[in-house]
Amino acid sequence: MLEDSFGRQFHYLRLSVTEACNFRCQYCLPDGYKGPTSDQFMTLNEIDTLLKAFAKLGTSKVRLTGGEPTLRRDFLDILQLTSNTPGIERVAMTTHGARMEKFAHQWKEAGLHQVNVSIDSLDPRQFAAITGQDKLKAVLRGLDAAIDAGLDVKVNSVLLNDFSDSRLHRFLAWLKDMPVTLRFIELMETGDLNQFFNKQHQSGTPLKSTLLDMGWQPLLRRKDAGPAQEFYHPDYAGKIGLIMPYSKDFCKTCNRLRVSAPGKLHLCLFSENGIDMRHLLATGNVDEVVAFLQDVLGQKHETHYLHEGKTGATKHLAMLGG
Repeated sequence: MLEDSFGRQFHYLRLSVTEACNFRCQYCLPDGYKGPTSDQFMTLNEIDTLLKAFAKLGTSKVRLTGGEPTLRRDFLDILQLTSNTPGIERVAMTTHGARMEKFAHQWKEAGLHQVNVSIDSLDPRQFAAITGQDKLKAVLRGLDAAIDAGLDVKVNSVLLNDFSDSRLHRFLAWLKDMPVTLRFIELMETGDLNQFFNKQHQSGTPLKSTLLDMGWQPLLRRKDAGPAQEFYHPDYAGKIGLIMPYSKDFCKTCNRLRVSAPGKLHLCLFSENGIDMRHLLATGNVDEVVAFLQDVLGQKHETHYLHEGKTGATKHLAMLGG
């Protein structure tokens, strides 16, 4: 089992397979993607070695992220490889959802258990303004397809200062009959978007108080769960989650590590630098990767230091998939 010097155990790997994305979300890639080309990202064989090493160390959940992971031509191969790796019990992915209507059933058959979809507004005009793409209707049809396929569906929505009461009420009305988990995420500061963060950051604490006052009740976390505090209400088909990285003791329950598409291990979303492991992955020697992971985990810090304004090497969230 992977365990750091603070006694935290790591069951959960967030694996980025590409940094590319064809959306232009205001809080991530407002000017579009201008990063590395696909030939600079890990190959299928390198991903295979990586997955086997993490599984050997007790990792039971893998989330495939990007960028937009489905932009890789071999995404289905990566998905099947992940789900067929002995020891990996749960496979999730994060996507903008624009291709989900067509492929949800295929992803399920390939071994996918859970999909997280970014929807920052249920108003088509506001959705287009935030994402740079007028595709809300297509994404919502994709949600229906994912539910029909039997996938566990979560929806991610970033809290921004223009997050109005009417926007919240629209989401709540939607959750009455929609069997998904809607997670509100505090905007996190990144190197490229300091001014946007200062203008738009909104704490999730008032929203948590509002939900509790409305009768929403906390749910227990799974051992491989992400960082969300989740709530349920007997009158709603859906659930609500809150991800508040600036809250006290947020990092105390950290259970996840990240590997970027170019093959760097990130001990934290906001680490100063990723630790290159591509040369080890290229050899295909699983035991060498295992020894490397055990050795470098001692470098993991107790907290992300976001509250001190330190964003590390993370210029934008597409670099590591959040």
